[in-house]
Amino acid sequence: MENSKQMRKWLDDMNLSHPLVIAGPCSAETEEQVLKIAHELKDTDVNYFRSGIWKPRTRPGNFEGVGAIGLKWLQKVKEETGLKTATEVANKAHVDLALEHDIDLLWIGARSTVSPFIVQEIADALKGTDKIVLVKNPVNPDLSLWLGAVERLYSADIKKLGVIHRGFSTYEKTKYRNIPEWQLAIELQTKFPDLPIINDPSHITGKRDMIFDVSQTALDLNFDGLIIETHCDPDNAWSDAAQQVTPKTLIQIMKDLRIRKETDEEAEYNNNLSNLRAQIDILDNQLIDLLGKRMKVSDGIGELKKQKNVAVLQSNRWNAILGNMILEGEQRGLSEEFVLRMFKAIHQESINHQEKIINS
Repeated sequence: MENSKQMRKWLDDMNLSHPLVIAGPCSAETEEQVLKIAHELKDTDVNYFRSGIWKPRTRPGNFEGVGAIGLKWLQKVKEETGLKTATEVANKAHVDLALEHDIDLLWIGARSTVSPFIVQEIADALKGTDKIVLVKNPVNPDLSLWLGAVERLYSADIKKLGVIHRGFSTYEKTKYRNIPEWQLAIELQTKFPDLPIINDPSHITGKRDMIFDVSQTALDLNFDGLIIETHCDPDNAWSDAAQQVTPKTLIQIMKDLRIRKETDEEAEYNNNLSNLRAQIDILDNQLIDLLGKRMKVSDGIGELKKQKNVAVLQSNRWNAILGNMILEGEQRGLSEEFVLRMFKAIHQESINHQEKIINS
């Protein structure tokens, strides 16, 4: 993507004193609901009022959005509050209707990003528009697919571009609805530092009480903004009730987030240091998660050894592991002393797990 600095211009032109904030309900439900939320978000840090009009659902039969009538409600939001508007589009018909109703910002959802055919259809429908277009990451952690969608839009002469990081689907049970895979977002930032990146803590967490922490991590990693689902009565929302916050809670989150505003060299140093520390925190959490998974495997080995009355310590196996890990460590710049100390500690914890099972 040549001249990628053009993509950041729309954000720079806003001259914001805080990160970009896109907020509003997961789904437009009624005109009254949409306008009530919008009026509560008026005169806050919110820059764009978002609302789902068409809701792609995993299984049919669930609420799939109010459809085009919701676009008229978004027009009223702009008329009554002055807030700019945003919604998701998934095909040419959605694009045409959104442009007809002068929606200011459009985003392409994770289910659409996985299909180059869908993205190309949307890009063709948007060709030459001056609207802001954001691309959510695909449901699977595929950086090339994500960037490919951006490139298709850029090739359609759409210059006001950005991406939304909403996490990635996984079969594993984790504390997240969609695992962040922060390293992939960091890689994207490294390759394309001029591409605005917005974090979606609502879809990453799936739980409103985790939104602040994920938002803070995103800001520490120099994300440009947040898109947070906000509802006047979250518990009774027609979709994604658990991950929506009230306007009052959103306003408090904005107040509590630590946002560095310095502009001198010291501020740049602190910003870079904060970014690197945030990356270390993420990697440390991944290490703990992997070690926990390793010990579960060790528990399974302990069960098998108990059934066959086999000794816990298998010296040949242990020596082979240690030799392999020393070689692997050398290739990654890790000293033999460090690898030995680390794997001896891991091995001892594994022995403790297996002995506990065998002696139970």
